[in-house]
Parts: sequence; C-alpha cells; structure tokens
Amino acid sequence: MGQTDRSVNRYRIGEAAAMLGVSADTMRRWVDAGRLEAERDEHGHRIIAGARLAAFARELARPENAEAEGRPSSARNRFPGIVTNVILGDVAAQVEIQAGPFRVVSLISRDSAEELGLVPGAPATAVIKSTNVVIERS
Repeated sequence: MGQTDRSVNRYRIGEAAAMLGVSADTMRRWVDAGRLEAERDEHGHRIIAGARLAAFARELARPENAEAEGRPSSARNRFPGIVTNVILGDVAAQVEIQAGPFRVVSLISRDSAEELGLVPGAPATAVIKSTNVVIERS
C-alpha cells in the first residue's frame, strides 16, 4: 500500500466511534475537548484522519496494558469484558466473554473456570497471545 492510499482513510464521527466501541456522542466530546483532531468535509461533517484515529486508539489502550496494572505479561492483546456464558464439561469449560462489541470464546480447563469463579455476569479479561492471527480488511 502506497503513502497515497493511506491518506484516503478518513472516518466520520459515527464510523470512528464504532471502531473504538464508544458512542458517537463520546467521540464528539473527545473532539470538542481537543483530545482528537478532526476537520470538516465539504458538507460540514467532522472527519478524522485514519492515522490520527489509530494513534488515538493506541493512546486509549495504554492503561489496559498489563504492565501499567502491575501484571507484567508478554501478551499485549487484552479484552476486558463480562462473562456471558460458561459451559462446564467433565474436563474442559467453554467460556464466552463479551468485550465491548466483541464476543470472545475460549476453551479452558474446568478446574481453571471454577478457580477463577467464571460465571455469567463476572468481570473477566480475555488475554490473547497468538502467532496465528487472521486480519481482514473491513
């Protein structure tokens, strides 16, 4: 992808909000407060450059970093959410977490699920470390 292709990634407030898992009102407040720079298009709509939105998203994610929470880890993909379903088997458990707009499903040992107290409604963080991650362009 050339440098010119990157400059066309511009997002309206609603699109940017959906990408960050917040409301359009929250995104507008961040822009109004000067936390995120936006410009106006020919119709007066606020537009956020893709590179600026990506930098802002990285900034928002920093407090969730395990080291900032005092839990050093080599895994950098952390999705805090709420447990929505737990299916206990004889040996394994299937745990579903809703992390913002994302549903994360994991198979763990039954012992681990019980020791962690994973039941629907419990807060939990899906920590993902993988060498095989599929990326799809939206």
